[in-house]
Amino acid sequence: MVWFSGFLERWALRLIVLAFHAAIVLAGCYVVIWWISHDLNYDRVEDVPKREAGLVLGCVRKIGAYENQFFNERVNAAAALYEAGKVEYLIVSGDNHKNGYDEPTDLKAALIKKGVPAKHIYCDYAGFRTLDSVMRAKRIFTQDDCIIISQKFHNERALYIARRNGMYDAVAFNARDSSREWMAKMYLREIFARVLAVLDVEVFGTSPKFLGEKIHIGPNSPPVDAK
Repeated sequence: MVWFSGFLERWALRLIVLAFHAAIVLAGCYVVIWWISHDLNYDRVEDVPKREAGLVLGCVRKIGAYENQFFNERVNAAAALYEAGKVEYLIVSGDNHKNGYDEPTDLKAALIKKGVPAKHIYCDYAGFRTLDSVMRAKRIFTQDDCIIISQKFHNERALYIARRNGMYDAVAFNARDSSREWMAKMYLREIFARVLAVLDVEVFGTSPKFLGEKIHIGPNSPPVDAK
């Protein structure tokens, strides 16, 4: 069994080396995204520079029977920016690919309840991923300098995508986090999401799944569903 013992030792060493390199890649992607975006995030409304539009990144309204705090806090953050006059319009971007799952419509309804007029809310129904939402804000809604609105960990990745796609004046406003239990899960997920973001931007040059005609935000072209 000497040969078998040697075989196990060789593969154990290879796995250790592979795990070491994988850890370097994960850590590298995480740090690169933080480095590019960390000084573009704002925690206080009064510190945020004014922009024409805010981009609210979508998430599901409820998780099972429970309210999703990520959703609620993004709505609160977006409403606070609008009320303070930091943005004139809001783009709510998310997924609505199946019946009963419509992130933009849910975000819009929640914002209207917070006092944001429907005519100042534009829905982007093709924000299937963060990359889609950010790049469509530029290519479809012609926003090079919007305020991205989500939790800080998410904003950093979105800002990285924005900066690497020419949105050099984009900034972000950090919505409050959820409970510690949920944050631990999200930070674990974020590690791998950042690797995918770097691959999408730097290696594959990934584009949004759908594009289309440009939508010029403003009083001359109000949202088609402004009601």
